[in-house]
Amino acid sequence: MALRKFNPVTHGRRFMLLPDYKEITRSDPEKSLVEPNKSKAGRNHHGRITVRHQGSGNKRLYRIIDFKRDKLGIPARVVSIEYDPNRTARIALLQYVDGEKRYMLAPKGLKVGDRILNGENAEISVGNSMPLERIPVGTIVHNIEFLPGKGGQIARAAGTFAQLMAKEGRHALLRMPSGELRRVVVKCMATIGMVGNEEHSNEIHGKAGRKRWLGVRPAVRGMTMNPVDHPMGGGEGRSKGHLPQSPWGQPARGYKTRKHKKASDNLIVKRRNQN
Repeated sequence: MALRKFNPVTHGRRFMLLPDYKEITRSDPEKSLVEPNKSKAGRNHHGRITVRHQGSGNKRLYRIIDFKRDKLGIPARVVSIEYDPNRTARIALLQYVDGEKRYMLAPKGLKVGDRILNGENAEISVGNSMPLERIPVGTIVHNIEFLPGKGGQIARAAGTFAQLMAKEGRHALLRMPSGELRRVVVKCMATIGMVGNEEHSNEIHGKAGRKRWLGVRPAVRGMTMNPVDHPMGGGEGRSKGHLPQSPWGQPARGYKTRKHKKASDNLIVKRRNQN
């Protein structure tokens, strides 16, 4: 994919960078693979806001994605590459030889007409899914399971991937997108290749209205608030003498939020921030 530049006929157009969507081959989703997606506006089941700066935005239908890739040994053909408003990556519509249709994350290089296969007997080619024990060391993978049969949870965003570094007994060593080295059970499924739409991080929306279409509400800096509203508010000038923190006093930098005795600690070989 590529990014489009615009003539600076307005202030919003001057620095705007948006995808050209040339890889999209179908505009309407498969009706049998969508379901309603009611906007929660950042609220939990009690109606209280738990995630700030969310709300409004265009209506969306949720596309049901096959993260498990558990249709083993049955070939499929890529019918179309589609836009998904619920994620940064593109999605591909697969039609299996038995007639069933499913959505999958579209990796970089996947094209309409390509053949896809899941299972231990699949070839090492882009889009195929298989257990880590069947993948050669050094291969780039995405949509990786943490637990066998649970479905892919790692490297699902646009342009992300993990690399298979080694295999040690019943575990495989993966270098995560963050740089962390982590052990994963070799029975877990992974998909060959990296997630497509890798230019997503370079997009520039150009105006506040486009963020509102995406459901992102305005955010006000704590530095500009009054002392009653934020710990960093009030005072003359910009220096407040406070460390960056949330409205409730939780530090924003250098404060570890991971639980101290988490069961998966022994699977992490190297932290992402470790030199």
